[in-house]
Amino acid sequence: MILRLLYSALWYLAVPLIGLRLVWRARRQPEYLQHVGERFGRYPTSMVGPLIWLHAVSVGETRASAPLVHALLDAHPDCSLLLTHMTPTGRATAAEIFGNLGPRVQSAYLPYDFPWAVARFLRHFRPRIGVLMETELWPNLVEGCRRTGTPLAMVNARLSERSARGYRRAGSLARDAFGHLAAIGAQTEADGRRLTTLGARWLQVTGNIKFDITPPEAMLALGETFRNRIGPRQILLAASTREGEEGPLLEAFARQCPPGVLLVLVPRHPQRFDEVARLVGRSGLKLQRRSSNEPVMADTRVWLGDSMGEMYAYYAAADTALIGGSWEKLGGQNPIEATAVGCPVVVGPHTFNFKAVCEQAIEAGAALRANNLEDGLKLALEIIHSPARRKTMGEAGRDFARSHRGATTRTLALLAPLLRGAQARKR
Repeated sequence: MILRLLYSALWYLAVPLIGLRLVWRARRQPEYLQHVGERFGRYPTSMVGPLIWLHAVSVGETRASAPLVHALLDAHPDCSLLLTHMTPTGRATAAEIFGNLGPRVQSAYLPYDFPWAVARFLRHFRPRIGVLMETELWPNLVEGCRRTGTPLAMVNARLSERSARGYRRAGSLARDAFGHLAAIGAQTEADGRRLTTLGARWLQVTGNIKFDITPPEAMLALGETFRNRIGPRQILLAASTREGEEGPLLEAFARQCPPGVLLVLVPRHPQRFDEVARLVGRSGLKLQRRSSNEPVMADTRVWLGDSMGEMYAYYAAADTALIGGSWEKLGGQNPIEATAVGCPVVVGPHTFNFKAVCEQAIEAGAALRANNLEDGLKLALEIIHSPARRKTMGEAGRDFARSHRGATTRTLALLAPLLRGAQARKR
């Protein structure tokens, strides 16, 4: 109780910083100044009928939630589903993916973890159950759900050793929060062990829901369009790159790669598209942007992927991919989308956020690891210039993705007793 009071006090002290942060983020994304009231538990409209609430922080979690969202709606046709986020890009992604489902799926911001804001949120929406995607844990939110009798589960949970050390520093505050979750579905045995040491009790290993995402036919067709637009050149994709990676990558690409190889550069965060375009300009490499919708000229060296929601298309078009976030100490990105469409993958040394899936992909022959960008480019060029190796790694990737499917079904089974219990209590 004392720790939670201190934790809440820190939130109150941070109020001026919260406002400044929203304004600062709005410099690049004006959407941060929209729906501000929701971040403090004030919502203009409510939703009709029984409600399932699912929290997906940003873009990655929102996309990963798609199989579970559809499964929950199919299994509970009487329910609507509320998706909450913390970022405008997460909210925009939800509109893109679930907009065709109409009023059954709506989005809002999860409030900051003030006790009174959490209470407002729960009182306004009265969800039958709450589901946290991956490992987004807020102590006052957990306590608020406990007080209102709202079962709160965590699914697709992953926890690196680095993150586990951070939670351990929070002591009993984190243990109490993990211990009061009604159920946890962990991605791997290792994730499960780390969560258990932090106080998690009702835990099962259910796998990674992202394996259950089927590459959309429209994205595969768009990938073919990209190839036609680019022409006969070979395509090296730098996928979901992060700040600090593009500069060294462009330098190494200019030195190592012949004009017959086109670099398709897709930054992780859309607010950095213009910044990365300026980096390419300073490198002296000729740039075109995907948003121009023009054929890629023969002398263009870098094609900037300045679009949202088209990652499958980029992977489908590429001959091989360097996975961003893994070349600096940023934890990497998930290679599942690449393997699902048969794109050979090269990851860097820093994949601690996706350690298990990267190691499994390497073991399956779908991915390779390099110690730095120079070596990563060399490996990528070797793959590009070896059609037989490309084909073998691509087939291994598809087999790898297929063999790990089924997490959505297991997660639905994990949540079913909580939903039945909540329904019975409502009666």
